[in-house]
Amino acid sequence: MRLKVEFTTEPFALDGFPDHAKAARRAVDEAGLTVDVGPFGTSAEGEADDALAAVTRLLRDSLASGATRISVQVSTLDADGTPIADREEQSG
Repeated sequence: MRLKVEFTTEPFALDGFPDHAKAARRAVDEAGLTVDVGPFGTSAEGEADDALAAVTRLLRDSLASGATRISVQVSTLDADGTPIADREEQSG
């Protein structure tokens, strides 16, 4: 099973990249996930075991580096990389 993990860490910093955000990015990068950084958060995709291990590390390391809030969404992906929940909403 493949998963997509979307996350943001807070507090936000407009003048740089906070340590907690660096820790979160490092967790998904080092897990070998495919990462996409957007203006409102970061997403990462990969096999379930890798993604879930990365989420655990992301939470621990980001909190240890000063995060005061972390938002995480995890979605299952179909064979084409589309979140299954999105596909089900479109057909219903």
